[in-house]
Amino acid sequence: MSKDKSKAGCLICGADIAYLPNKTQLSCAVCNDSKWADAQCLDGHFICDSCHATDSCTWIEQQCLKSDTTRPIEFAVEMMRHPCVAMHGPEHHFLIPAALLTVYYNLMQQPDLKQNKVREARQRAQNVVGGSCGFNGACGAAIGVGIFVSLATDATPMSSEEWRLSNSATAKALAEIAERGGPRCCKHSAFIALESAVNFSASHLGQTMPSEQASCEFFRLNRECLGKNCDYFKAGRKAKQAAVATPDKSR
Repeated sequence: MSKDKSKAGCLICGADIAYLPNKTQLSCAVCNDSKWADAQCLDGHFICDSCHATDSCTWIEQQCLKSDTTRPIEFAVEMMRHPCVAMHGPEHHFLIPAALLTVYYNLMQQPDLKQNKVREARQRAQNVVGGSCGFNGACGAAIGVGIFVSLATDATPMSSEEWRLSNSATAKALAEIAERGGPRCCKHSAFIALESAVNFSASHLGQTMPSEQASCEFFRLNRECLGKNCDYFKAGRKAKQAAVATPDKSR
């Protein structure tokens, strides 16, 4: 597998990804297992969700367990910068709750709980398939917010208030993502989900996290970037222009 997972296309060759009209059984180019597939690259490569996300999810988990950050959006962007996290992919379904749980339990100074919750979030996020935003009408970033709230409140299918809160958190994040429109951009959806979760935590969980304006620095990697129609793109361009205009006086 290519070491540069930051490219937006195939992780094997970099070719564009094409979505299939019907699910088809294909052999994964990494593990060789036969899986039902929704997409493959134009050169015929297919990578299953497990192989697509395994390396990045292990790295994300490791970063969360050792971090003492209290800034969820800044921390999420920091993890997104690593080459093992692709421009798009199911690893974002774990990255969202992982970043939020890390900050939530860091603020409460409960490292043991953080470890258990982050690892459980990884297991749950693996059940959220890639492409669920378009195929199932439920973006994995929003579901990631629900996973965060479910774990933070110890919700189960038999809970009452905790059940309501976790579903409300997912619904709120999903509505905010849907309002911005498509096509899919995992970074765009992730930023919306994180901002929604920060607001939800303050309003419903009694835990205030820093509220930050996300600034996209990944737009050059996204072939379907919304450009000026994306607030995060505009913020990222402004930040880049400001950095260029301000010389480094330390040199």
